[in-house]
Amino acid sequence: MNILGVGMDIVETRRIAESIERFGDRFLHRIFLEGEVAYAQSMKFPHLHLAARFAAKEAISKAFGTGIGHDLGWRDLEIVREASGAPQVRLHGRAEAYAKKRGVQAVHVSLSHTSDYGAASVVIVG
Repeated sequence: MNILGVGMDIVETRRIAESIERFGDRFLHRIFLEGEVAYAQSMKFPHLHLAARFAAKEAISKAFGTGIGHDLGWRDLEIVREASGAPQVRLHGRAEAYAKKRGVQAVHVSLSHTSDYGAASVVIVG
């Protein structure tokens, strides 16, 4: 296997909280899939978990070298939890097609957050 891309991102949790407050479901459902929203809303401070997932989506798009746009959309990237609790990436739609075209075998993600920041790092292998 070869490393095809590496990406990382950090986002202020306050920015996510303000977007949720200002735009509500319109923001949530533009960026996140239903399972991501449900998971975050089951936690004491949902915006912290959403910030880490937002950062993960940005990091994935950076690792692919595309950014969010034509080849990858926000909702083409889903962050889920394995039974162990570890985060895992699921690719949908355009992201799945793009990954197949690039020979991607796995997308590894690590998430972290504090009260002020959500962060993620990503390694794509093929």
